[in-house]
Amino acid sequence: MAQTPNDFPSVAVNPVHPYDRIRELYLYEEPALLASIQRGDRKQATRIINLILVHIYAAGAERSELLKGLLLELVVMMSRAAVEAGAPQSEVLGLRYRHLTELAAITDDEQLSRWLREAVLRIFDAVERCRALSVPQPVRKALELIRAGAGGVLTREQVARQVGVSPRNLSDLLKERTGRSFTELLREARIERACELLVKTEMTVAAIALDSGFCDQSYFTHVFQSLKKTTPKQYRDAGKGQPAPPAVAPTPPKTAARKTKSRV
Repeated sequence: MAQTPNDFPSVAVNPVHPYDRIRELYLYEEPALLASIQRGDRKQATRIINLILVHIYAAGAERSELLKGLLLELVVMMSRAAVEAGAPQSEVLGLRYRHLTELAAITDDEQLSRWLREAVLRIFDAVERCRALSVPQPVRKALELIRAGAGGVLTREQVARQVGVSPRNLSDLLKERTGRSFTELLREARIERACELLVKTEMTVAAIALDSGFCDQSYFTHVFQSLKKTTPKQYRDAGKGQPAPPAVAPTPPKTAARKTKSRV
């Protein structure tokens, strides 16, 4: 497998607990990685895996069973996502046993990197073989259009017209095959676009919100926190290997608090 060029900055790791940062990072990235497997987005999954590998290299030359355990946990989590995306459970269980056997024999960085990348490819292959047989063409095309058009104004009617079905039929197909509505899928695609921009660019959060199809920064932040369970800034800091800010105790509310407007 040709390796994807590494364009991530080097990261600092705590020399006393070098693996804490690795686990913290992939817990941040877990929702995006699961979403990429559900969508069949190899490019996004590879980006996340490469980011995790940068952190592994930063941990130093010493390897331990703890690190192997963390990576096995990551692969098992991806395997579950593959089953949910339609891959045969028997095939995925077979892959899990193979991954466990291979991981036990790994002794150096190069083997570890190759193993993790190949494990991701096998999982995607299992998902795509199943999808090629079962997912209707209109659904595949609609998902591609949603991902491609996530940064602009995109309506259900536009997508339905391009895939050759009625808007109502498109909604039914998407709900049946993905469990989510057109609006939910578009929102997820926009947030995934924003995640990539947060890590790969120095654009402001406000500019990323607009570039990802959101009307303003406050609504973007609300949706981002809802899906990613963290703020855009915290996501950017974690993705670039910057330490999280220290926890701050909440300020006690005043007795006569002023009413403020909020947007839902």
